[in-house]
Amino acid sequence: MRAVVQNDQNDKRSSRFGRLMRGCGAVALASAALLSGCAGPSVTRPAPAPGHGGPVRPLSPQAAEHARLVAAAKRWGLAQVPLTPPPPPEEKPRIATRYGFEVEHQQKNWDLPPVFTTVPTLQKIVFLTIDDGSEKDPRFLQMMQELKIPYTAFLSNYLVEDDYSYFAEMQAQGHTLNNHTLHHPYLPGLSYEGQRTEICGMQDIMEQQFGTRPTVFRPPYGNYNEDTLRAAKSCGIKYAPIWNEEVYVDHWEFREDDQRIRRGDIVLTHFRGRSDWNGTMIDDMRRFLDKVTREGFAVARLEDYL
Repeated sequence: MRAVVQNDQNDKRSSRFGRLMRGCGAVALASAALLSGCAGPSVTRPAPAPGHGGPVRPLSPQAAEHARLVAAAKRWGLAQVPLTPPPPPEEKPRIATRYGFEVEHQQKNWDLPPVFTTVPTLQKIVFLTIDDGSEKDPRFLQMMQELKIPYTAFLSNYLVEDDYSYFAEMQAQGHTLNNHTLHHPYLPGLSYEGQRTEICGMQDIMEQQFGTRPTVFRPPYGNYNEDTLRAAKSCGIKYAPIWNEEVYVDHWEFREDDQRIRRGDIVLTHFRGRSDWNGTMIDDMRRFLDKVTREGFAVARLEDYL
């Protein structure tokens, strides 16, 4: 009797085990079907979690450009990424000669080119201008192109005539080339005709080499008189900007007593290298960009406001 009961219990356990194995087989078959894609179209596969084999989504154009600028700023040794300037104004500001910088007939009927150090604007921007042209560092062109920093060049022919192509490349990158006379003289020391020869002669060179006659002119050393502006006007010049700050490779100089940058200020530096100062154009631009960025200024294109 005991043996019958034991056999009966064994049969029940065997039956339960069989059902369990059949169930596991069904699960295994279903799993295989899912893995092989045979489970039919009603089955939805969950997307892999990010970082676990899922597709990599491309960066937006804005994010990609920011990442590129971050890399460029690091490559050129900047403390931070330069700020992006606002779009050019739809209505250009009215440019007038700075008070105290007028010549005798400036405010009468002569309509002479205005001499100014700052552009009227509420935007927190400055304008970078670079004079002369003796230094022709290809790394400078690369740096400014990678960082997308606009600037205006004021060229003197005796310093650029040995390599016009360098400045043609600069122009091709979107930077404006303007007039800084043929030989960089002290213009008030010349006659009217002498000044006109220096300014109009450089206009001819600019047209021959770069295809345009500038409307913007900077007198060498920032020195001018009434004849300078009359001569400039006769040569097609409309504006005569000078500067409010000057940056060197190792320091800044300010026109204003409070020694600070203002909105719309024009900043001057020069195409110079180690033969003229203790550093390179790259060092000079690093000092300039670090300061203006730290103080919350973006660098805008001067001609967009004239």
